[in-house]
Amino acid sequence: MPVYLQVILLAAGFIVFVLAAMYLTGLGLRRVCFKIIAEMEEANAFKASRAIKLQDERKNFFRVGTGNLRPRALHLLITDKLVVKTPDGKYYLDKEKLAEMKSAAGK
Repeated sequence: MPVYLQVILLAAGFIVFVLAAMYLTGLGLRRVCFKIIAEMEEANAFKASRAIKLQDERKNFFRVGTGNLRPRALHLLITDKLVVKTPDGKYYLDKEKLAEMKSAAGK
């Protein structure tokens, strides 16, 4: 097999690997986001007085990798304004945003 073909196949394989890793990480984040939402719905945390404490940072700084996606998923939910953080460090769901999200997912 010619060298230029090997280089092209190696580059294509690398691109496929990176895209697959990004896709699988996205699926993992989505799963964790749904778990956080379900946990908050179960606790009925829809207002500041019913807010609950959630893990919002890594417990072990030296544990690197994709094993703990929960802080990143919580940050995404806060960025989307689906979850609101209270001044005392607890979290609750925005009921209106959640209803919008569920109606958009149902379409």
